[in-house]
Amino acid sequence: MTASMPTRASKTTDPFDADYYERYYGSSRTRVHSGEEVGKLCTAVVSLIEWWQHPLQTVLDVGAGVGLWRDWFEKKRPGVAYRSTEYSAHACQQYGHEQRDITKWRAKQRFDLVVCQGVLPYIDDAGAAKAIDNLAAMTGGFLYLEAITRRDLREVCDEGRTDVKVHERTGAWYRARLSKHYVEVGCGIWCKKDAGMLFYELESSG
Repeated sequence: MTASMPTRASKTTDPFDADYYERYYGSSRTRVHSGEEVGKLCTAVVSLIEWWQHPLQTVLDVGAGVGLWRDWFEKKRPGVAYRSTEYSAHACQQYGHEQRDITKWRAKQRFDLVVCQGVLPYIDDAGAAKAIDNLAAMTGGFLYLEAITRRDLREVCDEGRTDVKVHERTGAWYRARLSKHYVEVGCGIWCKKDAGMLFYELESSG
């Protein structure tokens, strides 16, 4: 268990405390996504992996938050072995995740699907690069990654529902580091290069 991830803004206590989770996950007025919306995302990601006929027996959720992916897997794919981690001490205590710092931690196991939603923008450049390497080391098949970029902050994000106190990086910055390990499939889905998967030419970027 580590505690070295950079904090949000200038807060000296846990930046991802109960107030943070109430604002961005609890309140229907200010939360980023509802449980129903994330459920649709889970269905889409898993359906594509199943369409490509890759085994889906193990899942690692890095930055699991309130556990919306876990809720979906428990209901829709109860036979899948799901493991969740979080940096936030509050979230670990409240929602039962392992407390881990993805900039320093990697499991020995490789997972069929690794989920990392809304984590990397909170980490500085050096830490985010290390995190990507750690995610890749644990990915046996697919990564689902959500990381808002500089352009997203300018053109897409609703500041009333999005925490904008993050490190602003370009999409090119992420792609340069992810492409060392993955093939970009699209819609946030990346396939590990050594997974042995074949895609139609227009299904992926390379």
